[in-house]
Amino acid sequence: MIPRLLVEPIVRAALLEDLGRAGDITTDAVVPADARVEATIVARQSGVLGGLEAALMAWDLLDPGLEFERLCEDGARLGRGHRVAVVRGRAGPVLTGERVALNLLCRVSGVASATRVLADAVAGTKAKIVCTRKTTPGLRLLEKYAVRLGGGANHRFGLDDAMLIKDNHIALAGGVRPALERAKRHAGHLVKIEIEVDTLDQLAEALGVGVDAVLLDNMTPETMRRAVAMVDGRAITEASGRINLETAPAIAATGVDLISSGWITHSAPILDLGLDTA
Repeated sequence: MIPRLLVEPIVRAALLEDLGRAGDITTDAVVPADARVEATIVARQSGVLGGLEAALMAWDLLDPGLEFERLCEDGARLGRGHRVAVVRGRAGPVLTGERVALNLLCRVSGVASATRVLADAVAGTKAKIVCTRKTTPGLRLLEKYAVRLGGGANHRFGLDDAMLIKDNHIALAGGVRPALERAKRHAGHLVKIEIEVDTLDQLAEALGVGVDAVLLDNMTPETMRRAVAMVDGRAITEASGRINLETAPAIAATGVDLISSGWITHSAPILDLGLDTA
């Protein structure tokens, strides 16, 4: 569970964006101020639930007097028609917060569901699915949380918690060796260093200098298998490049430790959940 202190600014920003300058003028005009409602969040398709607390927080920020009945928890596998939660109280705030709550819930659940599909595709191998920084601006915290709910793991959260030397860094530094040597001089004792390599020659050079992890970028499964053998446990191996449901099993079979996928965050479809009122 993510601390409320970290999630609340995201939810507040979404509400402020939707409320604009005058608030919900439709609900204010149409719905009697004393009207009450019981509304149920229902899954319209199967998948993995994620982001329920963020969704309920949207309503709680609009009206702390609303009552919530949680019928599922984040990480639950849902079927079509599955009831997730019930919201009871004043109808106005429930309708005003509906879109923000469902936007967050559907998005986070979609990422969790996509990750689950990919994680299931490599089950039985040592490979773990990890995310990247290809996240929706402002939603990285929730999307990376969703990856964990779906059975994946998190790569670095930002530019400041680990060093990842990519092809442009290598080109501007003058090669693999000078890039790694410079990184080692600047890294603190707790900072891990990973380098992206495209060829076995680059890999050999990186291993000669020493590195914590190697990102094997856009290699064929056969080349990747040779790369894993070259590393021989001296560094963490991460596969990257065009990872999808069709390619993941063959990549996992090469023996890599990690498979990083941007698709699970930047292209995952939402999980369709709706709000039914009574």
